[in-house]
Amino acid sequence: MAGMSPLFRRKSEKTEPGERLVTLIRKPGCHLCDDAQAVIEKVCGELGVPWDQKDISEDKELYDRYWEQIPVVLVDGEQHTFWRVNAERLRRALTE
Repeated sequence: MAGMSPLFRRKSEKTEPGERLVTLIRKPGCHLCDDAQAVIEKVCGELGVPWDQKDISEDKELYDRYWEQIPVVLVDGEQHTFWRVNAERLRRALTE
């Protein structure tokens, strides 16, 4: 039974695109945020990955953490990138 454990663990760690979540942390009136959102909408739409957005002006913790880096993109809660979003890099992060 112990011999199956590593295989099982490896398999369970791989997530399918539908189980992923991309979060865009943005602020109002930010053209880089609009650009990032367009890339996220395209890549997530193609892959069927859900995404959401959070406004740093409505969340002090997010503001304190990210205000110098907006827009920030999280994949599954971990920071993926900031300022400019590369579609190919995001696609790889969501499919590998």
